[in-house]
Amino acid sequence: MEESAKPHVPAEPSEPARDTEITVTSPEQMRELGRRLAKLLRAGDLLMLSGELGAGKTTLTRGLGEGMGVRGAVTSPTFVIARVHPSLGDGPPLVHVDAYRLSGGLDDMEDLDLDVSLPDSVIVVEWGEGKVEELTDDRLQLRIHRAVGDTTDEVRHVTLTGVGERWTAADLSVLAV
Repeated sequence: MEESAKPHVPAEPSEPARDTEITVTSPEQMRELGRRLAKLLRAGDLLMLSGELGAGKTTLTRGLGEGMGVRGAVTSPTFVIARVHPSLGDGPPLVHVDAYRLSGGLDDMEDLDLDVSLPDSVIVVEWGEGKVEELTDDRLQLRIHRAVGDTTDEVRHVTLTGVGERWTAADLSVLAV
């Protein structure tokens, strides 16, 4: 008997964990944060990154790729929307999505098959707020704040918020240096 695919119906929203705040003072520190975060990740994890243009979302994801040991240079997928970086070892692939150019919610992202990829991959979505929350009850939200205007200030304030059972119990303070 063939079973039909059922859409994911999120459970009641979980209480988010307390926010973890991390200050980063250089692009190299942002990559290092990504490398440290990679050690906590496993297949099925969804990360949502938000922040101004130039805040460091792709730099952080580059560090994730390095920490996960994936193939290919992690670059912004703005024009291709999504890139898959297979693991060079036995870890999960990294799916890097830039939802900036997608105006709608999950329906606009349906062609990317993120719901199919999620159980076996780590998915990082830049500009994903309001677009991918329905994929899973568990996600890690990273908001990167930087000084705006005409500035060369490299300081970034990263706020990590775990949502769902997977992340509310996680000790994200281990990411701070």
